[in-house]
Amino acid sequence: MGKGGEKGGESGEPEAQIRFYTWEEIQKHNLRTDKWLVIERKVYNVTKWANRHPGGHRVISHCAGEDATDAFQAFHINPTLVQKFLKPLLIGELAPGEPSQDRDKNSQLVEDFRTLRKTAEDMNLFRANPLFFSLYLGHIIAMEVLAWLMVSYFGTGWITTLILACILTTSQAQAGWLQHDFGHLSVFKKSSWNHIVHKFIIGHLKGASANWWNHRHFQHHAKPNIFKKDPDVNMLHIFVLGDTQPVEYGKKKLKYLPYNHQHEYFFLIFPPLLIPVYFQIQIISTMIRRRFWADLAWAISYYLRYFITYTPFYGVLGSLSLLTFVRFLESHWFVWVTQMNHIPMEIDCEKHRDWLSSQVAATCNIEQSFFNDWFTGHLNFQIEHHLFPTMPRHNFWKVKPLVKSLCAKYGVQYEEKPLGKAFVDIIGSLKKSGALWLDAYLHK
Repeated sequence: MGKGGEKGGESGEPEAQIRFYTWEEIQKHNLRTDKWLVIERKVYNVTKWANRHPGGHRVISHCAGEDATDAFQAFHINPTLVQKFLKPLLIGELAPGEPSQDRDKNSQLVEDFRTLRKTAEDMNLFRANPLFFSLYLGHIIAMEVLAWLMVSYFGTGWITTLILACILTTSQAQAGWLQHDFGHLSVFKKSSWNHIVHKFIIGHLKGASANWWNHRHFQHHAKPNIFKKDPDVNMLHIFVLGDTQPVEYGKKKLKYLPYNHQHEYFFLIFPPLLIPVYFQIQIISTMIRRRFWADLAWAISYYLRYFITYTPFYGVLGSLSLLTFVRFLESHWFVWVTQMNHIPMEIDCEKHRDWLSSQVAATCNIEQSFFNDWFTGHLNFQIEHHLFPTMPRHNFWKVKPLVKSLCAKYGVQYEEKPLGKAFVDIIGSLKKSGALWLDAYLHK
């Protein structure tokens, strides 16, 4: 129940009442048809706005009934612009006696994390180096040109075609890491410039959809490794993940696939098929179904450029086969890199943790080296990236010591491992989850 207080305006007219709300009241508004959230102690009703939210309606819904201050700061690079949209949604404030954090979160940890963020801002760690990103884009375009020159000069023999496929795969994988930078608004100061270049890179250089990526990826960032909220752990009954889901499936006698063998069939299903089959179908159907016509135009420009370049050498069918093979190789690269930071970590239902604890529980780092930075698109600094998604990736190593010491102070486990071990751990955790499923399936 909200309580009100009046303020007198300049003209002596009473101003609109400020309503005060308790956490108990706010937490009830977390439904599909009724969504409130709190940012810096102010209460907003985002029910109607959610569908117009540029990051998609789901990501904002995942924070309904909660304090969304840290998520809000993490995703938006221009808070004053966003305030313009927030103002009409304001319905009141937290009651004076209410803590700033919901659900008994450690308010000192939350404050210390916000201080750390402020320190990173003061150190200019959110300012991008234009040369870094220019060279990065340059090396992708150079690979595209090299591939065409090679086939023009050496013809279409098997060896040339294999080398060509490897160059195109590398260019596609690296363009994938670069679109990720612009998608997270971590390059330009203006959101609109990031969005334009993002559409160019993911659309014209990769043939995918910026809106599809945004709506999917921001959910993952808001609630990593949380079932029903992070689309990356929605495995469509093909895999069971973590410690609780396998037991749940086992007790319910759910056996869509023999999960005790999932660490074996992973090699046949996940790395080879994710991009060429699942993502491909999802991207095209999303663009058409949700009428992302600008994205579709960008994607068509990629396919036109590709087929105009390679049809003279390989014909239509040959070019299509080459593209499928490149997608197949890229899919392996993408899956191993993106899953190594998350699958071996905690995967569970919503636990309503603070921002730092929830992100670090779901992510781990890979040791730093020049190759690891390039190969993973700096996703070897996954913890720092998850805590500060808008930070340019070339600055992650600078903020890392601050993050590590904050984690140490509060006993939050900060996990880092070599690249090879990270790959092996994916299989190990799938095997462990599969064994938990079999045990529950047979005995309970």
